[in-house]
Amino acid sequence: MGITKTDFMRGMQCRKMLWLDKHRPSLRVIPPEVQARLDAGNEFGDQAMAMFGPYEEMTVYRPGTQIPDKKKMAARTAEHLEMGTPVICEAAFIYYNNYCAVDILRKTESGYDVYEVKNAPEVREQFIRDAAFQYYIMNRCRLKVGRIHIVVHGPDEANPFVPVDITGEAKGLSGWINEHIWDLNRMQKSREEIEMAPGEQCKSPYECWYYGYCHGTGGTE
Repeated sequence: MGITKTDFMRGMQCRKMLWLDKHRPSLRVIPPEVQARLDAGNEFGDQAMAMFGPYEEMTVYRPGTQIPDKKKMAARTAEHLEMGTPVICEAAFIYYNNYCAVDILRKTESGYDVYEVKNAPEVREQFIRDAAFQYYIMNRCRLKVGRIHIVVHGPDEANPFVPVDITGEAKGLSGWINEHIWDLNRMQKSREEIEMAPGEQCKSPYECWYYGYCHGTGGTE
């Protein structure tokens, strides 16, 4: 049981949130407006895949499901990296069972640049940490990563995607990622529910899907 990018971000917001994801996911309550934003983000990401022209997508699902087959995606990614495919979308990497799928990799003379797509008008701190996790995994998988970008909304339909260079910030967080990723790995395996008093982390940077459970206002089994 490793840590994905989503696991890491949720675990750093609240360790109890990550534990519940792994052990009691049926307690989740996702408000309709939140699901709508998630769906819009997926649509924006799908549209951005073609921002550099033709591309190869690495997504592979387990038979009969919409669950990504991480190992097959990582193997497919390795094949395309070996071939030098110019643009790779949903490129998957696994390092000691820790996993990430990168929105867009674009080949350069020395390696690949990274483009992480976010359905937002501006770069936010959590986006940089998100990209930093991906860089950590790719770097340990020995991919030569050049520049790292967050892609946000452009000003109009003629310019829908704007890449913002966050290379220094993202690469500079590798030590911070390493400091916490192994702790989260151990914590999520605990048989005992993690105790965490409700607080600011319940709504920042995102409202927790277990808010009702932790605050005693719903979400019981």
